[in-house]
Amino acid sequence: MVRAAGTAAAPGRLEDLPDPTWRLTLGRGLPQFAGEAIGPVVVFYAAWKLGGLTAGIAASAAFSLAVALWLIRRGKDAALVAVGALFVAIQATVGLSSHDATLYLAQPVVLSGLWGLAYFGSVAVGRPLVGIFATAWYPFPDWFRASPAYRREFALQSLVWGTYCLARAGLRLWALLDSGVGGFFVTSVATGPPVVVLLVAWGVSHARRSFSRLDAGAFATTI
Repeated sequence: MVRAAGTAAAPGRLEDLPDPTWRLTLGRGLPQFAGEAIGPVVVFYAAWKLGGLTAGIAASAAFSLAVALWLIRRGKDAALVAVGALFVAIQATVGLSSHDATLYLAQPVVLSGLWGLAYFGSVAVGRPLVGIFATAWYPFPDWFRASPAYRREFALQSLVWGTYCLARAGLRLWALLDSGVGGFFVTSVATGPPVVVLLVAWGVSHARRSFSRLDAGAFATTI
């Protein structure tokens, strides 16, 4: 890249960033996603079938808290992990006190809807959430994350993810109320990994195309 006259040098170079291959992105992000989004549902369903509702709630909560500890040891954002752990504790408390599987499983549906609204809200305030979570999938340096180009790209992706979260929340709630725990489990799995893989594939491809067109001048001014 050639720096234009009078333009401040970027604190890093695009060429210095590792190639965002599928092996790199999925190797970084897929274990965390599986542990947070898919694992608790699978563990709950299996334990619920074997030992009843209390066993399912206890096993799912223990699994989620173990994932939270694993993420903290890996150096993930402690604040985000703490919020997730707090929700797990609240969800387990409500489920055990009410002894109602529908009420227990409805809570993550509501959370999914709230995440959808949070994605839209983050774009409105200029701090797109996908830009924060993207570091779980790719090691973006601070100087890159501070650029307007980075925020524009992940504002678009945040709108897409917000739409997905709201749509998935609606489908899972319908399945839970219409078909019970079994329908909820099938819908959660069907609308989880397959769709997320497609969204991640689109997100990685779109970001690569967008960022490949940048030069040093794109990072001269940060917000």
